Amino acid sequence: MQKPQNIGRAELEILQYVQDHPRLTVREVADHFGETKGHVRTTILNVMERLRKKGHLTRKKTNGVFLYQASVPKAELLQTLVHDFVEKTLRGSWTPFLAYLVREARVTDEELRDLKQLVRDLDQQHQEQKGKQ
Repeated sequence: MQKPQNIGRAELEILQYVQDHPRLTVREVADHFGETKGHVRTTILNVMERLRKKGHLTRKKTNGVFLYQASVPKAELLQTLVHDFVEKTLRGSWTPFLAYLVREARVTDEELRDLKQLVRDLDQQHQEQKGKQ
């Protein structure tokens, strides 16, 4: 499968909802977004079909109804979105992103442990790369 194409804010919102509630019909998604955002069914159908054509959603006909689900796990999608943001918006520099985390983000104890482990892993990779040079 090709790399999924970029998505807009409305598409992302619908995609994340589908990821949190796998195997949904358009009607189920439309009902949710109709109640929470006032969107009509045809708008949701159009967005879901765009997401499917871009490779973000898959669908399977079951009992005469299409059931949609995300083509990649949520963690993988988020990692791709962060990567794209850093590459395109921050021109490959993680420094502004990390500065944001230090100044603005509310980090739980668990997230802080995870971040510390990531830094240890990064340091180990860096040391291994230096040793190969």
